Amino acid sequence: MLFFRQYYLGCLSHASYLVGDTSTGKAVVVDPQRDIAQYLADAEEHGLRITHVLETHFHADFLSGHLELAERTGAVIGFGREARDKAQFPIEAYADGDLIPLGKVVLEVRETPGHTPESISIVVYPDGTDSQPAGVLTGDTLFIGDVGRPDLLSAIGYTADELAVQLYHSLHKKLMTLPDATKVWPAHGAGSACGKNLSTETVSTIGEQRRTNYALAPMTVDQFREAVTQGQSVAPLYFLFAATMNRQQRDLYEEGPVLLMDLDQVMAAQRDGAVIVDAREDMVFAAGHLRGSVNVGLGGRFAEYAGEVMQPGTPIVLVCEPGTENEARTRLARIGFDNVLGALDNPVHEFIEHPELVEQLSRLSVPALEERMRDLPDLQLVDVRNPGEIAEGTIPGSIEIGLPALINRMNELDKGKPVVVFCAGGYRSAIASSLLRSHGFQDVSDLIGGYTAWMTAGTPA
Repeated sequence: MLFFRQYYLGCLSHASYLVGDTSTGKAVVVDPQRDIAQYLADAEEHGLRITHVLETHFHADFLSGHLELAERTGAVIGFGREARDKAQFPIEAYADGDLIPLGKVVLEVRETPGHTPESISIVVYPDGTDSQPAGVLTGDTLFIGDVGRPDLLSAIGYTADELAVQLYHSLHKKLMTLPDATKVWPAHGAGSACGKNLSTETVSTIGEQRRTNYALAPMTVDQFREAVTQGQSVAPLYFLFAATMNRQQRDLYEEGPVLLMDLDQVMAAQRDGAVIVDAREDMVFAAGHLRGSVNVGLGGRFAEYAGEVMQPGTPIVLVCEPGTENEARTRLARIGFDNVLGALDNPVHEFIEHPELVEQLSRLSVPALEERMRDLPDLQLVDVRNPGEIAEGTIPGSIEIGLPALINRMNELDKGKPVVVFCAGGYRSAIASSLLRSHGFQDVSDLIGGYTAWMTAGTPA
């Protein structure tokens, strides 16, 4: 009998899966996150033995848990055959049509390149290959409402155009040939930077996607290539790092308490090059924070945005609400940012005792921004949203620098002139404002409520 469970990690919009056969107890994990306790616990509870860890491709948006699972369970790590010469650890390489029998439950590998050259999809047959497929694990090839972007590997020799052509054929020759009732189980949902139009739904069917997915509408290869390569967001800074690390033999993730540091230790670490990441909510951060710290709220897409404001390997000191330090460390580990030195002990007490080290974030209402725009001709207004958002409108005179590009493009701004940054609602602009301040910009503010507040106020665009 088929055992199937989806695990959805909202902060990274990441879906992973445990698939097994209860009659034999054999199971596989597909596209696992790095902290693996939930797979092990569920397998034990349901009498399953994890024999394989299957990766649909080398992921770029998170550090996968294949090495951790293989270490704990002895499972075989499986990839598509195009990964054979790229993985720096032992793998089983699967070709198109290869079968992985778990008992009556059988998995069929279909090579579906396009998002990456080694991408595969995995068809799940509940009662042998003569039965109707229950569903297909599509990785980043087919999403709910979208398809995988083909432009992420341009930095390592693959063009978006050639991968888009491969993606077109993978969709139509490998996935759309499945029955309409076949469920679609993707690796990501809304919010992921691996596509531009992902649904908040986490499961669909081939038939529904055939009817509603813009990328599956009748069109030529050239029209498809244009449709899927235009309007993509700037890839987060850490993506290339994560994609590279997922090919390598690396250190395994080990859970453990975060070291609590006193203020002197934190300031010494900052002087030595550590980045202080303040994971409190932006309004709390604005009221008072350590000078030079960067605000990335734990309540949002914490790991993804932390990966946009510093280089991989940077030493990190956390400032958190008490009791959330371990969660922050785990989230950073999910993208491979393991160099967490510790967390400031009792931040509020330290801020009160050492006000000379504390500053506030400058935040402007819409009327206050309008006043600055009138009175300061040298004001630098920076829109840190994604291109797709900006295409719907922006504040007149804005400089367009998406948050993922800001750390590498801030030299385009004049540190001696005032800066106001804005996003859609305020979360990303707080990150951007604090990032600029940490790099020596003196007069930096962000817009409360972002572009949404600007439009709601009825300000002329």
